[in-house]
Amino acid sequence: MKLQGSIVALVTPFKDGKVDEASLRNLIKWHLQEGTHGILVLGTTGEAVTIDLEERKRVMEIALEEAKGKVPLIVGTGTNDTQKVLKYTKLAEEMGFDAALIVTPYYNKPTQNGLYEHYSYIAKNTNIPIILYNVPGRTSVNLLPETTAKLSQIENIVAIKEACGDIKQVTELLLKCPKDFTILSGDDFTAYATVMLGGKGVISVAANVMPREMSQLMESALNGEVAKAQELNLKLYPLYKAMFVETNPVPAKAALWLMGKIETPEVRLPLSQLSEKSLETLKTILKENYGLI
Repeated sequence: MKLQGSIVALVTPFKDGKVDEASLRNLIKWHLQEGTHGILVLGTTGEAVTIDLEERKRVMEIALEEAKGKVPLIVGTGTNDTQKVLKYTKLAEEMGFDAALIVTPYYNKPTQNGLYEHYSYIAKNTNIPIILYNVPGRTSVNLLPETTAKLSQIENIVAIKEACGDIKQVTELLLKCPKDFTILSGDDFTAYATVMLGGKGVISVAANVMPREMSQLMESALNGEVAKAQELNLKLYPLYKAMFVETNPVPAKAALWLMGKIETPEVRLPLSQLSEKSLETLKTILKENYGLI
């Protein structure tokens, strides 16, 4: 399993309050056709925090049925309860996922020692490869490079999704962590820079909408095709912005709905639909910049 390139942080389609299984299957098939290098289900973009256990199992089953053995399959198993994280991570291991993505505990505001103890406890009680996930803008806690470097010494902690948005911190990670520890951008805006510094790819929101182009961007950057990568990154920049006109994944779902890829743009409370102004902004970008609608 190679954790590199463009890994989509896949949305979870809903219809009438339930997981839209047909749309989910179609999205996964589309990503495989478009050359996406890996698929993450039940991450932040997948609205995992509002999905119950039975729905979680079903989403995981569908992902395995459609993509197992074709690309790396990752599932988000993080919450702010260590025992629940262990339960979800063991489930991922039992079902046959390639890796578990574990976000830093939110709301609790643990210390760096608390973060180390949390992750090391999960790692020592499972065998599945673990990807750390640092996203301070969502969690109010920053997993510092020193703590990540310490965690990277644990055998089955193999990577980090770094979504702090700070290239200085990415550089610190590259300096402090072992060479075989994989650093992935968790932020489309920093994906190109992260790979040019020595990272291996991105877990991407924008890949939901333009999977082929995100894959091409990451392939170009990884292959040292600097001019091509720069061109693609600048081309995709308006899409990066469009994906955050309001809280992710609301714009991504709206875009996919406008493109006819999912039946509804439905999100679960406390998220709500795009405002009229934001929807018009999104439509303009999708149409004028990319001809997607």
